[in-house]
Amino acid sequence: MLEFKSGFESDKKGYKMFDNLSEKLQSIIAKTQGNAELTQDNMQDALREIRRALLEADVNLRVVKAFISAIKDKAEGENVLSGVNPGQQLVKIVNDELVELLGKELKPLDLSGHPSIIMMLGLQGSGKTTSSAKLAVKLKKEGKNPLLVACDVYRPAAISQLQTLGQEIGCEVFTIPDSKDVQNIVQSALNYAKNNGFNVLILDTAGRLQIDTDMMAELLIIDRVFKPNEKLLVIDSMTGQEAVNVAENFDAQIGLTGLVLTKLDGDSRGGAALSVVYCTGKPIKLTGTGEKLNALENFYPERMVTRILGMGDIVSLVERAQEVFDEKEALKMQEKMQKAEFSYNDFLGMQKQMKMFGSMDQLLGMIPGLNIKKEDREMISHKGEEEFKRIEVFIQSMTLEERENPALMNSSRKRRISQGCGIDMHTINLYVKQFEQMRQMMGGMGKLQKMFGSFGNNKTGQKKAMVKAMNMMRRFK
Repeated sequence: MLEFKSGFESDKKGYKMFDNLSEKLQSIIAKTQGNAELTQDNMQDALREIRRALLEADVNLRVVKAFISAIKDKAEGENVLSGVNPGQQLVKIVNDELVELLGKELKPLDLSGHPSIIMMLGLQGSGKTTSSAKLAVKLKKEGKNPLLVACDVYRPAAISQLQTLGQEIGCEVFTIPDSKDVQNIVQSALNYAKNNGFNVLILDTAGRLQIDTDMMAELLIIDRVFKPNEKLLVIDSMTGQEAVNVAENFDAQIGLTGLVLTKLDGDSRGGAALSVVYCTGKPIKLTGTGEKLNALENFYPERMVTRILGMGDIVSLVERAQEVFDEKEALKMQEKMQKAEFSYNDFLGMQKQMKMFGSMDQLLGMIPGLNIKKEDREMISHKGEEEFKRIEVFIQSMTLEERENPALMNSSRKRRISQGCGIDMHTINLYVKQFEQMRQMMGGMGKLQKMFGSFGNNKTGQKKAMVKAMNMMRRFK
């Protein structure tokens, strides 16, 4: 079908790792809906299942115990037990405690320095170098002028990787060839930044296979001499319980200011994200949600929790829309729609913008109230994306003239297109019919907009407009 939903690429961005935990928590909460009230007995059952779900998600045992205890204390209050909707009560309690567990609120980066210094820390393979480049992309979008500094002098591939990424994102990389003096590299980069208008230094420090004395000594020197605004530990979310141990060791020796969780789009169980804040007392400041270099986002505990509990994340959806859509192009498209001049090329252009949103699976997870199971979301996403690829092949088999002027489409042209793209005539006719229906609907929406605008604030006029609108909508059925 010619629907916008079919245009989301299978990028699988987002918090995919929480899918299993999310389904289990939603199932547990749904079971309480049938009870008249929250009692000791049904709360014990729910808490037991929540505990099991958290442990299966690889959440640290200390965290599980504290979490269950907090839920139990709140659920046993008289004001809760006397409520009329146990399901909603449990959602509220679990929601509040998960938000508390994940750090309560957004903790923005400290960029107060002149220039600001951000030290990126982590073990090898955690995604530190890539996260440094992603952070540069994010800061550039926010109006900053970052300078990437290659401080991993022990692994030549790390420097060349950072230079390649810097070239790809259009960000300068500072390095001193063949130098092993990291303190001198940082000092030289700081001087260079001050003289060339860079206002943020991102230090890609050396990683190790494990934490060792030499590694920490080097990081401590940078910390004490240059006093970075941020000391961000990059943690691979796929490492599970080990992530907590790594974070605690780094924090004990260096004093972290925050965490960056990578691979939140992966298939791991999500326990690291739910454990690391509680165990270290340090906030998650950024999350990596995909392989693309723009896939680094601020971490909002409340938004993540609403998605885990199946309540959507409409705020993030709106913010992403603001990033993706070009306002001028949108206005041009709106004018074309109102005049029923929308072409097949316009459809492809709109679809290209929609792809920048991410996968349809992710989009469905951000819309509140859908309550669609993981398997169903993936099936809808797969079928939708598959269908759009067929539509794209159908449009690309047209001549340039046919794409711009849908009215030219006749039987002989459709037969030629069918032979060219390998899609049967029945499906071709269906696509053309659906496209024409969409154009008519868009033209109708333009008429509605003019109708409402012409009546101003006059209540009688608005009432007449509503009657006309309803009649018009009936004709579109």
